[in-house]
Amino acid sequence: MKRFGIDIDGTVTSPTSIIPFINKAFNLNILYEDVNQYELTPFVNVPEAEFAKWFTENEPMIYEGSPPALGALEALKKWKQQHELFFISARGPHLLDVTEEWFFQHGLTFHHIELIGSHDKVETAKKHKVDIFFEDKHDNAVMIHEECQIPVILFDTPYNQDPVPEGVVRVKNWLEAYTWVETWLKKEEQLRKKQLV
Repeated sequence: MKRFGIDIDGTVTSPTSIIPFINKAFNLNILYEDVNQYELTPFVNVPEAEFAKWFTENEPMIYEGSPPALGALEALKKWKQQHELFFISARGPHLLDVTEEWFFQHGLTFHHIELIGSHDKVETAKKHKVDIFFEDKHDNAVMIHEECQIPVILFDTPYNQDPVPEGVVRVKNWLEAYTWVETWLKKEEQLRKKQLV
């Protein structure tokens, strides 16, 4: 049994989730394909503080309305049978109710949800001794891999195109992620059996 560390926004939820909310609120026409960096402020026509205030006020509504990423629910439901799913997110702890409700609505069970209120997930990943991590933010993926010495699955988006080290595995979708992880699990199991001999 392995313990999976899984980011929520842009990983379990579709990375396009927030775009329609921004376009509507600020009367814009941002295309997901054009969002080539994680920080969204440069794409909106308002000062940073104003955008931050809007985001904080609308976070619960955005999270409630975020669709799951294609294939995410299917993969996670299969893994849930044999592994532990620990969801580790930069959302603030005050959003736990909204987050849990979204999981229940989508029939997604979990072993643990931790909303750390910051993008630095290394300490939380170490604390929970996760064996593999799933992420969409480039620097997080690299840092978690390097600090925790575990494989990190990075979901390919327009905003995370910088090069990655070998232990960060870029995938296009959850189907690719599932295939890679199943192969990795088999190798890990073979390794474990060899060590027992």
